[in-house]
Amino acid sequence: MKLFKKSLLSLAAAGFVASSLAVAAPADAKTITVRIASGHPPTVVYAGLMKSFFQTELKKAIEAKTSHKVKFIEGYSGSIVKVFDTFEGIQNGIVDVGGFCFCFEASKLKMHAFQIMLPFGTMDPVKSVAIAASIYKQFPSLEKRFQKFNQTMLARIGDGGYNIGTNFPWKKVSDLKGRKILGAGLNLNWMKEAGVGIIAVTDGLPGWYKKIQNGVAEGGIMFPSAWGPVFKLHEVGKYYTTIGFGSITWHALNVNNRFWNSLPSEVKPIFKEVAARFELKVGEFNKVGYKKDINWLRKNITVSDLPASVRLDWAKKLAHWPQKYANQLEKEGYPAKAILNATLDEAEKQGYKWPVRYVVK
Repeated sequence: MKLFKKSLLSLAAAGFVASSLAVAAPADAKTITVRIASGHPPTVVYAGLMKSFFQTELKKAIEAKTSHKVKFIEGYSGSIVKVFDTFEGIQNGIVDVGGFCFCFEASKLKMHAFQIMLPFGTMDPVKSVAIAASIYKQFPSLEKRFQKFNQTMLARIGDGGYNIGTNFPWKKVSDLKGRKILGAGLNLNWMKEAGVGIIAVTDGLPGWYKKIQNGVAEGGIMFPSAWGPVFKLHEVGKYYTTIGFGSITWHALNVNNRFWNSLPSEVKPIFKEVAARFELKVGEFNKVGYKKDINWLRKNITVSDLPASVRLDWAKKLAHWPQKYANQLEKEGYPAKAILNATLDEAEKQGYKWPVRYVVK
């Protein structure tokens, strides 16, 4: 009987040690599960590169440099969070890492769309990202703002250059009077503040096709990739007009703070390093893609290249707006004037010449 009890105790002890080892093992080597999502589909450049570049490179780097494994749970195309609520999804921990546009967070991220406040900027996505990176470095409050919403920025994301797609032809700004043109967030002001009677319509990009098809809108401010094969807006808008509103860096790749703090210390620098490469990759990809996408549109619909005089005319009509909006933001406690002036200066350091040199006092 004593021998039997001793055997049981030995088995129990062995079981305890085994279970202890099983629990302790993940501290040395574990599988890191990352819930990653975007309201946009992978056919949109940044979302596609989240999947094909960021995920691939992150998994490869972590598994090569540490003893950990990486598993992704993907939620693209709005399958977990829609375009309008990705930011909140990261904040609430519904997803660990998310890609989203500041355009849908006008009340929470008022200052982050600073490039939108200076229309007709550079059409070069690489320069746009470089300008934004410099401003974030000069004004740390921009990144710190995300902490209020339980998340940390991993990367800034730049878009391709914005032009206008429509279901009707036009040659001058006044031709747009009474026309219903889609935008998102602050860039609606490019139409409202021009003072020519353009009717601004707002919606997330996935809803644009039906709005144009049903006559709720007649066009939209959009980069060529989305107007072409990605969202097939060319099917309902047979005209694409290059006016050069600018390439805007107003998306981000953010990580939930609870998830971030749970990561092993040796993994965090790898996240940051891969995210930095992702930031540059998106800009480079969009720069190359712009020419390809414009050429695709030229083969399938009517593409018109407006003369610089039309661009200048629209820029002049918006010359008052940066000061007007900066005044409003300053009253709310944001360093808007300093940020906008720094952005103007940085663009010029990057070799860009503004059609209208906005004055913000």
